Amino acid sequence: MLNKNQIAQRLAKELKDGYYVNLGIGIPTLVANYIPDGIKVVLQSENGLLGMGPFPFEGEEDADLINAGKQTITTIPGSSFFDSAMSFGMIRAGKVDLTILGAMEVSETGDIANWKIPGKMVKGMGGAMDLVASAKNIIVAMMHTNPKGESKLLPSCMLPLTGIGCVKKIVTELAVLEITNEGFKLIERAPGVSVEEIITKTAGKLIIEGNIPEMEM
Repeated sequence: MLNKNQIAQRLAKELKDGYYVNLGIGIPTLVANYIPDGIKVVLQSENGLLGMGPFPFEGEEDADLINAGKQTITTIPGSSFFDSAMSFGMIRAGKVDLTILGAMEVSETGDIANWKIPGKMVKGMGGAMDLVASAKNIIVAMMHTNPKGESKLLPSCMLPLTGIGCVKKIVTELAVLEITNEGFKLIERAPGVSVEEIITKTAGKLIIEGNIPEMEM
């Protein structure tokens, strides 16, 4: 079973040289710390920044440098700053190659719910709807079950949707899964996690073909 940093480390393997990437709030932001050697990616934040670096070390934070989740960040040589209108123009024009988002629920058809729990106060959707509507590839980083132990990989989302049929892949503490026309396809399992445990904790249709390898970390 993976911890949050290990999920981010596995997600970083999805990055490709030359990608423009948007990292959502939560686990996705940790991906900035695990960009593989030998590739260059540009991290975009919807509050108006191209060229985010890894998180700053304690004591080296600059309160004026934050991401869309209001976390302090670093920049890399060549970073640029601009207003949110230009940032969303980039997103809506399809300039982002990959978006990695957290989620509360994902359906077996690739729908995502990640912004609101009815009855709980939220400040708004933020950039999530624009990102899922415009990015070329959406990968979700989340825990496989909620705090009650209930599956978050469902036949249909129960919470208000952010996007429909947009998720391509999911990385959880238990597994890597792809969204297919038939449902969730199990691609990899976390070290020490059995296929049986993944079956038990996946409410949506799960496709298992052949031997499922462990993730290489």
